[in-house]
Amino acid sequence: MTLNLPDTGTFVGRIWLPEAQGPALVARRSDRLVDITSANVPTMQELLELDDPATEAREVPGTDVCSLADVVANSTEAPNPDKPYFLAPSDLQPIKACGVTFVSSMLERVIEEKAKGDPAKADAIRARCTEILGDSLRAVVPGSEKAMALKEALIAEDVWSQYLEVGIGPDAEVFTKSQAMSAVGFGASIGLHPISTWNNPEPEVVLAVDSTGRIRGATLGNDVNLRDVEGRSALLLGKAKDNNASCAIGPMLRLFDDSYGLDDVRQAKLTLQVTGEDGFVLNGTSSMTEISRDPENLVGQTRGTHHQYPDGFFLMLGTLFAPTQDRDTPGGGFTHKMGDVVEISNPALGVLSNTVRLSTECPPWEFGTSALMKNLAARDLI
Repeated sequence: MTLNLPDTGTFVGRIWLPEAQGPALVARRSDRLVDITSANVPTMQELLELDDPATEAREVPGTDVCSLADVVANSTEAPNPDKPYFLAPSDLQPIKACGVTFVSSMLERVIEEKAKGDPAKADAIRARCTEILGDSLRAVVPGSEKAMALKEALIAEDVWSQYLEVGIGPDAEVFTKSQAMSAVGFGASIGLHPISTWNNPEPEVVLAVDSTGRIRGATLGNDVNLRDVEGRSALLLGKAKDNNASCAIGPMLRLFDDSYGLDDVRQAKLTLQVTGEDGFVLNGTSSMTEISRDPENLVGQTRGTHHQYPDGFFLMLGTLFAPTQDRDTPGGGFTHKMGDVVEISNPALGVLSNTVRLSTECPPWEFGTSALMKNLAARDLI
């Protein structure tokens, strides 16, 4: 495995430090990882609250830990506990996620579903939509007058759904994907709830946001999706999304600086590859240029006078990817099998790699916020 991080850019992350029996905040400097944990900046949350976290990460004195390659080699489903390995870059921040943010693809899927295999009916619905929008389905701006007119037309065609409500309506879908300290990092197992038989990865860009709403950097994430569980009822979203090891983030957080910023996120293209032990390979992409709501809008819908996050938050922005490739039988579509290796990559953010297991078989989540506080106190860092 490799991270494929670009040579330029300010990258920070978290690793398990065996001698400390706890996490260390590290910065990538050349091909080495440097421990920059201190009493002033004991956590990723504290680093992101600084006025200029990128400069801090580049210039603050630190302790050389080991080569980046050594940490990558030990970041596996069963790492050597006596050597460092990657953790998710988030720590005290809750992990929020946005759904149905790529509306053109959602509209296409809903139209095809409602048309029930009748191409003429699908074309008629699509033509009515584009007549209202004046261009194509990509022209929809959520919450706009045209979007509301489109809503009325789709209701008249009996095409409306709860997913389209959050897709083109004024309010985005924002939910809690994972608790603070519960996400897994590069190389770890990623978990599927055992009740699910139809599921898939969701490759996404993840923003790191501080307590005041400033976007400080970006990384990659896998918002594991249990399609059958969520499909049974929208009220099962929590059960479908938040399970042991069901959220992967990494490999490292790229802080915004002169070399990389929000405009780069807006142009990002993610590549996905799933490789099964059965020889099956699934390839897919998700382009942020297709997103229907701007990342700043999604951050604003998450945090504001209506909801504060004193520790900041990590925000998954949603995905364009929806697998249709058959795996076992014609028309059967795609679902995961145990042992699938999922790689999500972007040239500016690196590679996030994880292996699919049942949540009940992944290592249990035991190191939470209270354990972190006790560990940092024992190290005289707080």
